[in-house]
This record gives sequence, C-alpha cells and structure tokens, in this order.
Amino acid sequence: MANVEHSGRAVDTFGTAPDEARLRAARLGLWAVAVILAVRQLAVVLTTPSTERLTALETWVGPQGVLHVNGSIYDSTRFTGTPFAGLVLKPLTRSAQAALGWGWTFGTLLLVVALGLIAARALPQPIGRRTSLLAAPVAISLLMLSLPVRNALWLGQTSIIPVLLVLLGCFTVRGERGSGLCIGLAAALQPTMLLFAPLLWFTGRRRAAAATTGTFAACTALAWAALPHDSYAYWVHHMAGTGLGGNADALGNQSLHGALLRLDLTGPVEIALFLVLGAAVAALALRRAVRYARDGQLLLAVAITGCAAIAVSPTAWQYQLLWVLLAMVGRVGKRASDRYVWPVAVVLVTTLPAKMMLPNMSMMYPLRDNLVLLAAVAAATAVPFLSRTSPHYQTPIATQYAPQPPARFARVPLLPFLRRVLTRPNLLLELLLIRVVYAAYQQVRLAATGGTISGGRARAEHHGHIVLDIERFLHIDIEHAVNHAVAKVGWLRNFFDFYYESFHFVVPLTVLAVLYWRRPADYRWARASLGFATFLALIGFWLFPLAPPRLMPALGMIDTVHGVQDFSQPNYGTLTALTNQYAAMPSLHFGWALWCGVVIAIIAPKWWMKALGLLHPLFTVSAIVATGNHWVLDAVGGAAVVSAGFGLSYLLQGPRAAVTSSAVRLAQRREPHPDVYEGEGTELPAGRTGS
Repeated sequence: MANVEHSGRAVDTFGTAPDEARLRAARLGLWAVAVILAVRQLAVVLTTPSTERLTALETWVGPQGVLHVNGSIYDSTRFTGTPFAGLVLKPLTRSAQAALGWGWTFGTLLLVVALGLIAARALPQPIGRRTSLLAAPVAISLLMLSLPVRNALWLGQTSIIPVLLVLLGCFTVRGERGSGLCIGLAAALQPTMLLFAPLLWFTGRRRAAAATTGTFAACTALAWAALPHDSYAYWVHHMAGTGLGGNADALGNQSLHGALLRLDLTGPVEIALFLVLGAAVAALALRRAVRYARDGQLLLAVAITGCAAIAVSPTAWQYQLLWVLLAMVGRVGKRASDRYVWPVAVVLVTTLPAKMMLPNMSMMYPLRDNLVLLAAVAAATAVPFLSRTSPHYQTPIATQYAPQPPARFARVPLLPFLRRVLTRPNLLLELLLIRVVYAAYQQVRLAATGGTISGGRARAEHHGHIVLDIERFLHIDIEHAVNHAVAKVGWLRNFFDFYYESFHFVVPLTVLAVLYWRRPADYRWARASLGFATFLALIGFWLFPLAPPRLMPALGMIDTVHGVQDFSQPNYGTLTALTNQYAAMPSLHFGWALWCGVVIAIIAPKWWMKALGLLHPLFTVSAIVATGNHWVLDAVGGAAVVSAGFGLSYLLQGPRAAVTSSAVRLAQRREPHPDVYEGEGTELPAGRTGS
C-alpha cells in the first residue's frame, strides 16, 4: 500500500494532480471489490457442507470440544491454544453452539475489516491524498484474498485476534498502560507476541512494555490457578505448545522448528539448532524493528517483529501468518520500477499455494515447503527496507517512458494510460510473474477437460473428427502421410522428435532473455504480445478441447515422441503430469515459434538473422505434424492467436516504444532544445513523425 506512492505527493498515472471525481470513483470501486471479496468468502464458507467447514471451531463446540470436556482441555480434539484461551472460552454453554458458527464467521469478517482499517491508518507519513483514500479498501481486499484470512474463515480459527490486539495496542489505544494491556492479552493467547515487549522497551515505551509483561504474567497465573493440570501440560510437558495439534513437521507449520524437522533433523541436535537460529532471528529482527520504529515506520517495525515471532514459534500454522502480509508496507529499491518487487512477492506468497510459486521439482521442495517461513525470515532479517531519511524514500529514480505515439488512427492506442516503459524491468519481478502466469496457464489447461488430464476424452475425440472432416474438405489432411513417411527415416524422425521436445521452451526464453538484456523497450512489447497470444490460446483450450492425431485410435498414427499408447486403457491420454494432452487447438508449439520468428525478423539487424529466425516456425510446424502431435489447422489457430496478440498490443498501446523513441531521437537532432516532461517518471518529448 505504501509503495503505491512513489514521489511523496499525489500523482496519477499521467504525472499530474489527480482529478478528485476520478479518485473518489476509484475509491468507490475498490470498496466494491472489498465487499465482493467478503461476500465471496462468506459464500465459500456457507456453501461448504457442514461437516467440512469450521472444522477448527469443532475444537470448541464439538462433542469432545473444549466446551464439553470435564478433564483436561488438551484431551479435546486437537486443541492447541494456551490455557488462558481455554479459560476464557470454556464458560460458553452448549446453547451457544447453534449461533456460534454464524457469529464466528461474521465476527471474523468484522475483525478483518478492523485490521485493514488500522493498518491503513498506520502507514508511515507523509502520504499523498491518493494513498490516504485508497489504502483502506486495498488493505481489506488483500486481507480477504490472503491464505491466513481464508483459512481462518473456512476453518474457524482465532489467529486474527492476537494480531488485531497488537495493532490496537500499538496504534489505536491511548496511554501506555492500555497499549500494554492489549499486547499482553495477545501474548496470553499466543506467547510469541511477547517479542513486542522488548520492541516497546527499546523504543522508549517502557510503561507499555512493563504492562505487556505484567498482563501476560497475570493472565497466565490466573489460568494456572484455575487449570493447574492443563497449565503444566502446556508450559512444561509440551514446552509452550510444542507437540500440540498436528504433526510439527507438517507443511502447515511454517516455523524454524517445523522446517528443521522437515529436513530430517530430530532430537537434541534439532532443538539446539532451533534455539540458536531462533535467538539469532529474534535479536536481528528486534534490532531492525527498533531502528525502523525510531525512523517513524512503526507499522513496518511491528510487522518485522511479527515475522520474527513466526520463525521462533514452535508451531506457526499458516493461518497465523498475517504478519508477512503487513510487512509489504516497507519500501524497497532505489528505482521506481523496483518498488513493486517486494509487495508483489509478499502478495503472491500470502495468496497463492507454494506449488504455484516454484516448479514441481524435487530439488525445489526444501524452498517450496518453507516458502512462507523464508518470506518471514527475509522480512525480519534481510530485506533492505529504505529509511525515511534516504533520498530515494520519497523520490526514487524516475522511470523513463516513451512519448505518446502520434495518432495515425483516431482511437489508437485505446489505453493511453498503459505507458510504454523504456527502461529494463526488475528481473526478480519478471521471474515471479512469469512463474505464476505459467502455473496459471498449466491449471487452465488442466481444468479445460474437467480438472483431470484424461477428462473429456470423448468430447476431445469428437472435436478431432470435426477438425479432420474440415481438413478433408480443404484437402489438407496430410498428417497420416507425413507421420508415416517421417517415421520410416530414422535420422529425420529423431531430428523432429528432438526439435519438438527441446525447442518449444528454449527458443522463446532465449529470445526474451536477449531482448531483456539488449533491447528492454522491445522486450516489454514482445512480452505483452506473447501474453495476449497465450491468453487467447487458453480460451481456445477451454472452449474447444481437441485430441491430437496421435491420440485418435482409428487413425493409426505413430506416436514417435511418447511411444506406443495403450488405447484400451481409459486414461491413455495421461502421458505427463504437467500438461493437458487435449489442449491442441490452437497450437502454442507453433504459435510461440511463430512469435519468435516474427520478433527476430522485426528486430534482428542482419538479414541472415531474420532468415534464421523465420526457419524456427517452419521447422516447428513440420515437427508438430510429423510427430502426430497437432493437426494442420492447429497451426492455423496458433498463427491466428499470435497475430491477434500483436494486434492487441498495437491497438491498446500503440506502436513499439523503440519505434517512436527513434523518431524522438531524430527530432532531438533537429531541435536543439527539446522539452522534457517530469511526472512519476521522465517522458521523452513526442516526435513529429509516426512509426
């Protein structure tokens, strides 16, 4: 939220003071989004079967829940709270069960709204009017999307309450004693919240620190007096909750203790390493938090301390990880274009499953299994958040934009606010977005046939016969003849098999890498065109699942790449765990290859480079037909979506930035004193000639 403001003053997309009416309309729209997300979360909870929703709430109200057990509260179903939490909620009666689920769900929503409002009001000053008006709905929307809130609503967890109590104590409650009381109550519910006591002490709020410690001690003593057996079980036998609930090495436990157990470390060695690492993280995090608090970034200091609490907790289940989301208020990077990296990374980590962030490779499992923990530890100890005294805090290095293209058509570009950036984008942000977009691409391809790779087999084969009939009518049904002819020539078969398997990803990634390094302005144009083409292809996969020739049993095709398929098996289309085999129309094998050829032909400086680039789609279309992986019409569909991708890029943004920039440089040589416009970034003056 704080990263939206780059310059410390209200600046809109065009670099001028925003229109008040437009700003209020944006605010209203964002509040509408927040309401829709809240209603959506309610609908998910209420439409889930009663036996599957609010399962954690059954810890309290179930037949063996805390409200009904006569012995130890830890004899109930997987209760993991402190004795004080059990003491507070145990007096609830059986009559409350009917209304407790509804009340808990709506109450949690209200807590989320309160959390977002407090976080928005606690942003470091100064902030512009745009940020002050939009921060609250943005914060609430992000909270509604986050996995911790979604899990808290669906499972019926109490994880939001300690976070809210800490924020109330730090930003809302007046007086140090009241502040300490709130944070002390949070610590009584989650003991690692005691880390906030030294933060208060070293930032000069010593009465609040004393009140925090005293409140925690009083609540714990009260629970010990009322529930001595349970208190002994929790604080001594289970070492502050260790071992309660699910297995500590489960993926949901995103603490250092859980990570070490997942690395197969056990016994005294694991405990000693956990204590050493936990102490180091806590000390470094508190030191950083004190520095940022003294710098006037108290919300960031609180988030850093909360991230440290995640790491040092024996069990930090994923629904307790809201502190990571709050850490996005810190500003990272000297360039304006770098400001988005940290908040985007935080939002992705806290809203998407880890398997969408990292590839499904065994060597990546240690990172993927501990992704939220790594984000928390990074925020607590390593991320170089800018100080408010830094010259780049309010005025980062400006982004250079291409000039507005001269209009050759009245309504081109349709979206002039999509300003064309000339500078190289942040590499980490690009990799994050590429990975997430590709994971979404895989999921859409998989869902196109009902969520399974082999689903929709009959429909896909029916569409295959339709395509074959059209090709026969057009006299282009050459797949069978080409496939059998190539299969008889060993070296040619091996060449096309290798080309099909190897160049589909290698060439596009190479083209993107070269453009990123040598031609950043053209990189953005090419990336946008590829993105539009792929999006259109996904629509095709969804609407028209199509079996390739090799998976049409009656055609007698030779599957040269994958080998002989057992067509008697109902799942014979299941060849890999990565792709939907019935996503053939349009062919992105040919589409991406054609995109590479067009980009190389446009940008390459030498004629032989252009010719070499155009050979790639020629070899690719030969390979997909010869190996039986696509119909000829699939290639036509691939060419159509690529053409549409380039067309949409031009229609929405205008000509390539490099083209209009060349015109500007020519105009600059003719005019000795060109004008320069400064806004959110630096924009070169518009030239006199078009593209």
